[in-house]
Amino acid sequence: MISAARLQRIAEVVMVLGIVALCQPWSMFLHRYGLTVIIVGLVTFMFTNWFGNPGAKPQDTDGVFDVSDHREGHS
Repeated sequence: MISAARLQRIAEVVMVLGIVALCQPWSMFLHRYGLTVIIVGLVTFMFTNWFGNPGAKPQDTDGVFDVSDHREGHS
């Protein structure tokens, strides 16, 4: 099975290739389907974010400044 991180990287590359396909002046076929390629990459990227790694733990935020701490008088 392909990992979520690798699938995200592939989706990013697909989106960039879609932009290149839209901007190139040589092939009408690539220009015509460039937006479709971008949308496929975007949807893939979004799905990998939603369903990526269910066992991943949330990141620890120790040491990060929180506005609520400042407002309550904590340092």
